[in-house]
Amino acid sequence: MNPYMKVANDLSEENLKTNVGGPFGACIVKDGKIIGKGANHVLGDNDPTAHAEITAIRDACKQIKSYDLKGCELYTSCFPCPMCLAAIIWANIKKVYYGNTKEDASQIGFRDDLIYEYIESMTDSHENKQILNLKCIDRDETIKKFNKFITKPDKTIY
Repeated sequence: MNPYMKVANDLSEENLKTNVGGPFGACIVKDGKIIGKGANHVLGDNDPTAHAEITAIRDACKQIKSYDLKGCELYTSCFPCPMCLAAIIWANIKKVYYGNTKEDASQIGFRDDLIYEYIESMTDSHENKQILNLKCIDRDETIKKFNKFITKPDKTIY
């Protein structure tokens, strides 16, 4: 077994014993060194965003004191959910190795497929309001802050 995937898999195994979240673990590697680890802590932290990949990203960012994980690789025990995929992309991680598939996650009760289906329906301009009702309001006011940001000389784009 790949040594980094073993770390992710071991974190998944530990989570089975603690009941703080599902059987998911992840680690982030830079230049052959683990700089971040995480396990699913959704139940323990009462935080629906506390997935293994997210907690590993948070840990790695703290360790290197940067929001940018360019040049890093992520090893995760399962194909990342849509939220985690987005976080991975925001973190500039370009390579992800995963163990279990999203279909495997579905078979044990995790509903990533529901979110993937919703996202797909949005690209066809057919919102599924049974899942989430999105409605744009007050853009004439909120856009003013975006316009201020455009001219802000000390802004940082991330």
